Amino acid sequence: MFENYQFTAAERFLRYVQVDTQSDPLSSAQPTTSKQKDLGKMLVTELKKTGIADAHMDEFGYVYGTIPSNSSKTVPVICFCAHIDTAPDCSGTGVKPIVHKNYQGQDIVLPDDSAQVLRLNEYPNLQKQIGNDIITASGTTLLGADDKAGVAEIMDLANFLMTNKQVKHGTIKILFTPDEEVGRGTAKVDLKKLGADFGYTLDGGEAGSLEDETFSADGVQVIIHGVISHPGYAKGKMVNAMKIAGHILDALPKDRLSPESTEGKRGFIHPVRIDGVAEKCTIDFIIRDFDTAGLKKKEDFLQTMVAETVRTYPKASYEFHVAEQYRNMKEILDLHPQVVENAKEAIERVGLEVKTESIRGGTDGSRLSFMGLPCPNLFAGEQAIHSKLEYISVQDMNKAVETMVYLVQIWEEKGKG
Repeated sequence: MFENYQFTAAERFLRYVQVDTQSDPLSSAQPTTSKQKDLGKMLVTELKKTGIADAHMDEFGYVYGTIPSNSSKTVPVICFCAHIDTAPDCSGTGVKPIVHKNYQGQDIVLPDDSAQVLRLNEYPNLQKQIGNDIITASGTTLLGADDKAGVAEIMDLANFLMTNKQVKHGTIKILFTPDEEVGRGTAKVDLKKLGADFGYTLDGGEAGSLEDETFSADGVQVIIHGVISHPGYAKGKMVNAMKIAGHILDALPKDRLSPESTEGKRGFIHPVRIDGVAEKCTIDFIIRDFDTAGLKKKEDFLQTMVAETVRTYPKASYEFHVAEQYRNMKEILDLHPQVVENAKEAIERVGLEVKTESIRGGTDGSRLSFMGLPCPNLFAGEQAIHSKLEYISVQDMNKAVETMVYLVQIWEEKGKG
């Protein structure tokens, strides 16, 4: 089926990563940065050229499109989703992608910063890339494989299906979202307009991986109120909120309940931002646990610790605010086992070993699942994400495209009629 097909995912990816789409966690706009729409406009133009007539971008930066069914069967409507923004963790401006052909296990020194070296002994996935063509950035920015790889692969899927009409499938919906990296990827999505029954995000790592479980997640904001006075006359009067914040951070466990001390199914309490002055200081935390009930236990632990710390400063006070972020998608996916089973079958048809994994994080699929669109996460091939050593192989991208093609065929084969 793919013998005579010229894959376009890598070519598209090399263009897309050069468009700066970094999102901004401190912005209240939607999308948080207008430059995300630059890529959205490109995608709409390319989808229309492919023959997808209804492709469009809305005011919030979401791109929608439909590949019509060519089957006489009744087949569930399947959505493929990826996000166009890149993470604020590392610069996404002036990305210069480099293709390293026929990788043979050597160290890859990135030319714009020789201190950035991709080494096989530090990134075991490279062992599986021997003979493949690896794409990196130049050393001063991230690459943007998270998630422009997923975007490029879905675009290639659209190209394949629109030019290979003999491949039977039901209605396919395309969704590209902004602001996933800052937790707002589904804030303004119109699921009624999308009209899909089930979905798949293309935002995973190693070829063959299928993620059907995420953390459950809350955000906690602790606001500390001190007492301000002129520092020249502060004896017995001033209570410095910043010092209380420092005391709280220092009291956090050093060898447990933190990202740096946990792995697998263990959750954590993680301070992500601190801001303030002597009178008032705010600490933002993220709380993560695969068991939703475990979030409450960690929040109670944190609040008790904060209360005990603030109590030693009699004139100080605090506020403790909890905000739900997302929940473990497995709670929903277990109700629709065919979504994951069909994906496993598609990966196997490609010739890959299925690796069912739990994400120590979340995806748009987490929220979409609880919004009514059951949505596990398929591999896109991205590696070393959010860093200057981010990389991906052309071959893994093509395997992701093949997986989606087989997946829509499987849904059609199991359709009614």
